[in-house]
Amino acid sequence: MFTFAWIAAAIAIFSWWFFTGIILLIVRRADGGGATAHGKSVVFGTPLFALGILGLVVSAGTLTIANVYVAFVSVLLVWGWIELAFLSGVITGPEHRPCPDTLQGWPRFIRAWHTLSYHELLLLTGLLIVTVATTGAENTFGFWAYLVLFVARISAKLNLFFGVPRINTEFVPRPLQHIKSYFRQGNVTLAFVIGVTFLSVATACFAKRLMVAETAAQTVGFALLLALSALATIEHWLMVIPLPDAKLWRWMLPARPTTPKTGQSHEL
Repeated sequence: MFTFAWIAAAIAIFSWWFFTGIILLIVRRADGGGATAHGKSVVFGTPLFALGILGLVVSAGTLTIANVYVAFVSVLLVWGWIELAFLSGVITGPEHRPCPDTLQGWPRFIRAWHTLSYHELLLLTGLLIVTVATTGAENTFGFWAYLVLFVARISAKLNLFFGVPRINTEFVPRPLQHIKSYFRQGNVTLAFVIGVTFLSVATACFAKRLMVAETAAQTVGFALLLALSALATIEHWLMVIPLPDAKLWRWMLPARPTTPKTGQSHEL
């Protein structure tokens, strides 16, 4: 059953939704915890990061259906821990202050980089680890999955910085409230055109490779990549098209904690 392309695509879509939801749930619960709650969640999640690295190394040697799925899930574990470390405010950058309204141009970009630099370097480190684990191996689907996630995330951040019509800040956690000052709501820019075009071309390439796949393992692998790149493309378009995508996870998250003094919610 797991050899069918549509099953693999469905698994990719579910995994994207599930892993995103779990990360948002952990972060939201930590928002209501003590001062060390976010740090503890990252520390407790570290074994999953290590498990992801191990899964990539083990699954890279032979191209089988099982190894393709293991590589894909392993990448999500690695990526998920990195995202958790960022959203928890543990690994972000040396700058934690909001961006002044008067700051524009290159100084604004430099300040934004200092706000996210440690996270960007961690993403690059993850890419290096995945590359080393899969170089010369039969199963490289883990590498391509991470690369799609990497490119999509960098493109999304650039678009939020340069400007897009629709920005959803509902899930921005308490430790990252300052990064909202670096978002710019406005018309689409060249960054959006480049990002969407690249992801659309990648989706088309994976679709073509899926149609000419010679083995069941290749069918599963390219179906996973096709679904992942298509989701990344859709996520970009959701920065332009006003659809209630937040409803996909809102129902599963607890209410934001209220402040002890005022009883007011932190809901954005």
